[in-house]
Amino acid sequence: MTDPSELPEWLRPVAEGAQSITVHDLTRFMPPEDSDARLGAVLMLFGDGPGGPDLLLTERAHHMRSHPGQVSFPGGSIDPGETPVEAALREALEETGLDPGGVTVFAELPELWLPPSNFAVTPVLGWWHEPTEVAVVDPDEVHEVYRVPIRELVDPAHRIAVRHPSGWVGPGFLIGEDKDVILWGFTAGIIARLFDFLGWTAEVDDPPMRDLPDYMLQGEPVPRDVQPNTRFEERR
Repeated sequence: MTDPSELPEWLRPVAEGAQSITVHDLTRFMPPEDSDARLGAVLMLFGDGPGGPDLLLTERAHHMRSHPGQVSFPGGSIDPGETPVEAALREALEETGLDPGGVTVFAELPELWLPPSNFAVTPVLGWWHEPTEVAVVDPDEVHEVYRVPIRELVDPAHRIAVRHPSGWVGPGFLIGEDKDVILWGFTAGIIARLFDFLGWTAEVDDPPMRDLPDYMLQGEPVPRDVQPNTRFEERR
């Protein structure tokens, strides 16, 4: 891992926070000892984009049979012999065309458990020191690729609460050029809790409640109090 002093000044608190943050700061779900969880990784990639510091996110194709339209970090299963870093970078390349050579990995967050699919997911934190063009590689899998400015994610005007028909309620964000794309579930939870831990977010006492659009509700219902993520739920 790189020395935090080699990162941009605005990003150093993230590297320092990653050294002390615990799994309990990020989730209340802990894998049971006999879970035999499958392993996955996601890439939480920070860059300096046209709108300032940002995060790379992808939106799943809307016609997919499971979890259409959900927004998440690039990522997926860890193949045999891979490390979480290798898996996260490989998946980002396959999904967005990202050049891994332009990424400096500077931290890993604690392994997080997704109960519905029994995946243990490692968020890999990277600095996009040499940005390259990213775009949809396969439109049958990815609908859109976003570089979302952090200033928009921490803006209370873009914070919402998201309600699933099952009764599950969790934090969410409105992203995209028209702020009409809902970021929710596992990915929104990581962003919200990490940014809260860093002191980057203002407290939002009563964020507006938004129901998920119909196109996101294909497939099996999400159980109450579970944070879904498309990269792993689909592999059940």
